[in-house]
Amino acid sequence: MNTNSYKMKYKEWRNPSSLHEETIRCISELEFIDDEIQFLSDLIKEFTLELISGKNFEESKAIINDLSAYKKALKPLLKEIEIHKNDLQTLLDDIDIPDEEDDYQIVHDKLISEARAYNLKVRKLKTKIFGLIKEIMKVSKQKRLLK
Repeated sequence: MNTNSYKMKYKEWRNPSSLHEETIRCISELEFIDDEIQFLSDLIKEFTLELISGKNFEESKAIINDLSAYKKALKPLLKEIEIHKNDLQTLLDDIDIPDEEDDYQIVHDKLISEARAYNLKVRKLKTKIFGLIKEIMKVSKQKRLLK
């Protein structure tokens, strides 16, 4: 799989509150993606017979493998971002540790970048699934009209 990485052009200082909001938004997006993956799995189950028949088999197999890989990768990413969110408390304490804020922001930017790349991959897969299902539905409708 090809991973797109987002490069930061400049480093902007953000206060802990904006970092927290961005982390919460990222967690929310990943939880929504979890729901989308479940929906896509159900959709694939509904069209299983059509997906495994004929010319769609190889493409369907690749899509199903990708979907299951994304589903497995989601939980660790979500857990890592949750831990990162909880680590924000150490930034807010009164103890001043040199480079603590810089280190936190570097990790934050890395995690947000990973989440964005993950989101992009899932959206591309979702487009493939919908295209395949759309094609199957067209063929099915044509067969019904011919009868």
